[in-house]
Amino acid sequence: MGSMIQTILLMAPPIIFAVVFHEVSHGYVAWLKGDNTAKVMGRLTLNPIAHVHWFGTIVMPLVFYMLSGFLFAFAKPVPVNFGQLRDPKKDMIWVASAGPFSNIVLAIFSALSLKLVAWINPESYVIALMNLQQRTIGFAGGFFVPVVYVLYFSVVINIVLAIINLIPIPPADGGRIVSGLLPDAQARSYSAIEPYGLAILIFILFYNPLNIINWTIHPLINGILNLLL
Repeated sequence: MGSMIQTILLMAPPIIFAVVFHEVSHGYVAWLKGDNTAKVMGRLTLNPIAHVHWFGTIVMPLVFYMLSGFLFAFAKPVPVNFGQLRDPKKDMIWVASAGPFSNIVLAIFSALSLKLVAWINPESYVIALMNLQQRTIGFAGGFFVPVVYVLYFSVVINIVLAIINLIPIPPADGGRIVSGLLPDAQARSYSAIEPYGLAILIFILFYNPLNIINWTIHPLINGILNLLL
């Protein structure tokens, strides 16, 4: 239990920052494309209080991690008025892509920072990844080991969020990207599943029907993590 609590405490900052940065990126790109809704509503801020969703950012990641070992989280969606975008259909693709792209950028930054820590204090890096006790190393290692964990979780969490959000089921970003690429009639039909999309995503991620995650999402995530780590 103590180890689990420690893990949760180390995972919390990168989870919160990942989902907050994700949503701010949506709002910022929407603002660049002509929609100031998020800006007017005070959502173009990195203050987590403006974005954290009690269920999606706190409860759901804990439940998913404890029951399935899989991470899934979301923040309060940043409001976007697609009608205010200069070119709604094309700009929707850019707005939707901004979230996953921001997570990939954070993952790369965290991976580079992790390599820097490994260069500064190689012992802390090895001990952290081997899950050894921090008391076996000196003061510097005792400082760097938690940093290694946080950066490592940041890489994993951001890649997982990026890939999951690219699943082509609205309201996931991948679904909105597909809708933006489809002809108008097909896009309207495709977008009609959005009210049920979140339930479908949770069902797929939690129950893994036909082991679909094992031959789609997991290999992709693992391949990217192998490149970064």
